Amino acid sequence: MDEARLYSIIKGPIITEKIMRLRGRKNVVAFEVDITANKKEIKEAVEKVFKVRVKKVRTTIIRGKKIRRGWTEGKRANWKKAYIELHEGDRIEYFEGA
Repeated sequence: MDEARLYSIIKGPIITEKIMRLRGRKNVVAFEVDITANKKEIKEAVEKVFKVRVKKVRTTIIRGKKIRRGWTEGKRANWKKAYIELHEGDRIEYFEGA
């Protein structure tokens, strides 16, 4: 996989209270990822970009909420969330300060 694709798969980290609890118990971090990416691509991208060993990848597609402004109705875009379980001893520095 080319380097440009690696960086386009991972869109950004997700930092919530639930993720912080999972990080403490099971060494899990979460990212917003490209909706077309599969688990193998996500695993490869995280391992190469952050130089960690990935144990397990779980994904879920979050449906966009319906929104309304006056008479106009619309919908937010769907997006994909990936829960990444890391091997013992591996850490991603971005999540350490949170």
